[in-house]
This record gives sequence, C-alpha cells and structure tokens, in this order.
Amino acid sequence: MFELKVINHFSAAHQLKLVAAKCENLHGHNWKIEVCVKGEKLNDAGVVMDFGQIKKYVSEIMTGLDHKFLNELEWFKGANPSSEIIAMKIAKELQGKIDDPLIKVSSVTAWESDDACATYRCF
Repeated sequence: MFELKVINHFSAAHQLKLVAAKCENLHGHNWKIEVCVKGEKLNDAGVVMDFGQIKKYVSEIMTGLDHKFLNELEWFKGANPSSEIIAMKIAKELQGKIDDPLIKVSSVTAWESDDACATYRCF
C-alpha cells in the first residue's frame, strides 16, 4: 500500500455552539490541512497519482473555504464547523473528485493551531 500526502492552508472564521464558552464567540483560524491518499498499485509512470492533480483538487476545495464565515456555508448546514467536521467534509469532497476507484482518501487532518488538530480517517 502506498500513501501520498499533500498540505494546503486556508483562513476562515467560525462560531462553535455547545462547546467551550470562548469558542462560541466569532473567531478565526489559519487552518493547515493534510490530505492523505492511498493506492495499492502504481500506474505506468510509477506513481499512485500525480501530486499535481491531488494539489489541484485540494486547492479547489480550499478556495470554497478560504476567507469565509464557515457557519454560513451550505457545507455546514445543521453542523458545527469544527475541525472534525471540516476534516470529514474535505475527505468526502476530495474522494468525489478522484475518478479512479482504486485510489482512496485515507485521512484528512485539520490543524486549527500549531498544537491542536482533528483527523478524519476513511475506512
């Protein structure tokens, strides 16, 4: 099994409900997003998937989140835009962009600060 990882960033504001009191206030983060994609086989070029293609897909997803108030996005309708939910939504969106059924998103990690992150593992 091979696993590829790409990293991207976005900045956005959110407001969490039913969490610690200060998190219920409007605030923002500079998120670092780590995306891992896995595959068992290499293509004719000797790669699972071109890094450039993964980066393109992730960049498209980040564009929809960057400099936004996450609570107002359709993605988070009825859900707290927590790091956990952000990681899960990115994983599902990215998997929908990958057209090879043998290549799977294995995990997405959303770092909301240098010392706090949430990882969504896809099984």
